[in-house]
Amino acid sequence: MQKLKHKKLWLSSIIIILLVCLLFTGAGYYFFRVACVPGKKSFLSSSSKVLKKTDPLYHEKKWFKAAAKQKWHIESADEKFKLEANFIPYKNSHKTAVVLPGYMDTKEDMGEYDALFHELGYNTLTPDPRAQGHSEGHYIGYGWPEKDDVKKWMSYLLETKGKQQQVVVYGLSMGAATAMMTSGLKLPHQVKAFIEDCGYTSVKDEIEHEAGVLYNMPAFPRFPLVEILSGINKIKVGYFMGAASSVQQLHKNHRPMLFIHGSQDNFVPTKMVYPNYKATRGPKEIWVAPKAKHAQSFSKHRQEYKRRVAAFLAKYIR
Repeated sequence: MQKLKHKKLWLSSIIIILLVCLLFTGAGYYFFRVACVPGKKSFLSSSSKVLKKTDPLYHEKKWFKAAAKQKWHIESADEKFKLEANFIPYKNSHKTAVVLPGYMDTKEDMGEYDALFHELGYNTLTPDPRAQGHSEGHYIGYGWPEKDDVKKWMSYLLETKGKQQQVVVYGLSMGAATAMMTSGLKLPHQVKAFIEDCGYTSVKDEIEHEAGVLYNMPAFPRFPLVEILSGINKIKVGYFMGAASSVQQLHKNHRPMLFIHGSQDNFVPTKMVYPNYKATRGPKEIWVAPKAKHAQSFSKHRQEYKRRVAAFLAKYIR
């Protein structure tokens, strides 16, 4: 009788453990779809495409709308997807800014930044990241697979426009993380500097932060869920989220980098800029834009943003 009770207890425990595992795995797949599969996201604010004169970046966006854009195409670094970019030439300039969009943004959403660099005398090359805009792909890579695509875009730029090009890489949000991750690769000597605006320390750090902020999820079950999500990401996308680290890539970077972050950023928390800044090995500058929320430093401080970007680039690109 006693043995029967122990057996029932043991079976009940196994069933409960299996049910919990199934529950967590199901939740992991749900959050993978939310975070990594392209589509409309309820947690992202939808910005109007209508150009308004009250927009602090009205003139930049108006310029971009009228600008003549060349469509460039390459295959992704892993040769799985066709990628598309806008190239906007500036006269016969030998300077090019590679402009990297954020999460679920496209090259068409980066017009004000293209305008900023055009004003400084740069061509701009602005790709749609894989699985965003007109680029093919199944999953959002948060910058890790995209970094290799960026390197391939650089090679294509130099083949197309000549080896005399001097290149700066600029990224916003996920694009900023992509820029930092790219900085740790072996790159052409024509790449002279990087500018990142509100990028995260690692994909895992950002996912854990968003799980807490968007779903008010406590440490448990947040941490085990993120680990399961990371495992699913490894199977689907090819990497564990903890390995996709801006900080670790910055340890390998010796090129100049300007770090920008809004002081009131709750989406990619402001505190993330400091370990990123500390990690890089090259010349560096940091600006925490007062009272700016996520990806709003330019619109909040238009003239100061332009001044800081121009002053930084003038030191390294002629």
